[in-house]
Amino acid sequence: MIYLDHNATTPLHPRVFEAMLPYLRERWGNPSSPYRFGNQARAAVERSRRRIAECLSCSPTEILFCSSGTEADNLALRGVAHALGARGNHIVTTAIEHHAVLNTCKALESEGFRITYLPVNEDGIVQIETLASVLDDQTILVSVMHANNETGVIQPIKEIADIARKRGVLLHSDTVQTVGKLNVQLADLGVDLAPVSAHKIYGPKGIAALYVREGTPLAPVITGGAQEGGLRAGTENVAGIVGLAEAVALAVEHRETEGKRLAILRDRLEKGVRESIREVRINGARAPRVPNTSNMSFSGVDGESIVLGLDLCGICLSTGSACSTGDPEPSHVLMAMGINAREAQGSIRISLGRDTERDDIDATVQALAATVERLRAVSSIQGSTEPQ
Repeated sequence: MIYLDHNATTPLHPRVFEAMLPYLRERWGNPSSPYRFGNQARAAVERSRRRIAECLSCSPTEILFCSSGTEADNLALRGVAHALGARGNHIVTTAIEHHAVLNTCKALESEGFRITYLPVNEDGIVQIETLASVLDDQTILVSVMHANNETGVIQPIKEIADIARKRGVLLHSDTVQTVGKLNVQLADLGVDLAPVSAHKIYGPKGIAALYVREGTPLAPVITGGAQEGGLRAGTENVAGIVGLAEAVALAVEHRETEGKRLAILRDRLEKGVRESIREVRINGARAPRVPNTSNMSFSGVDGESIVLGLDLCGICLSTGSACSTGDPEPSHVLMAMGINAREAQGSIRISLGRDTERDDIDATVQALAATVERLRAVSSIQGSTEPQ
């Protein structure tokens, strides 16, 4: 199998697995228990919190554990909205956010919050001037992802942070796809809230963290016990937290060398596709991108058919976010970039990882060319299926 969907999830790193094992076998106590067995678990949680904070340049007290990137985004958006709702009801986000943000914003709209969805240009980048023009005295939060999960396009978060700070507005940035791929130093990035998800960086599923800058107003979304400073009730996933810390440390340790290696492989992939397949577009290619991600549109074919065809060849990739699988609508990200529905439906996402080698790239180019040619031939025989 050639796995090229690392933006959806990643395999568990052996070092992460080994770090977690003691907390699945021997040290499985409840970290809230007052006796020695519980204290061992509590010590592991706090050690992990300090380790993550050190890797991401923030304070341990600013790291809050939860179950997933989606929960972290929900806590950030809902938590700020409910904490500051009496001061203002305006939230600004973008048209290309992950559904964890977009659907949360839609839910907040039903509660009476006013949401502005910023457009992006054809390269998938938010325009700073447009953001500045929509902020008003009711704006309490801006949410702009650090890099897009479908195209890999990086947003100018530091510049956005400067504007938000000058207007006294909090900034949330979804950094799930950038930790381990970019040099994410939270104190320097200027954000107030940012999630990191373990399973995107060779850690376990079911554990994540939310960075909450000291002093940021936040109301809990899950209520119950006093865990995580009263902001996220529920017994901590000790083994998962240990695994998250190990995964973050590994990601930071290998980020620079791995990033360079993956960028070379991605460029080889795109060059090979351009040379072997006609009428293909690399979406977001002119913009700064994370090094492992390539989004391609092929005219005259359906992206899902390409994915299924490559699956028969033992190659795993996707049409976009795994959270959108089964959605018949074209990618909202590509549509926001001005790509028409037909081209958007003919798009695939390839995301490389630590196990991707040069031979995998060459095999994928060959299989992709054959699959697209076959699908175009069938489409030509059957006639256009373009929706009216």
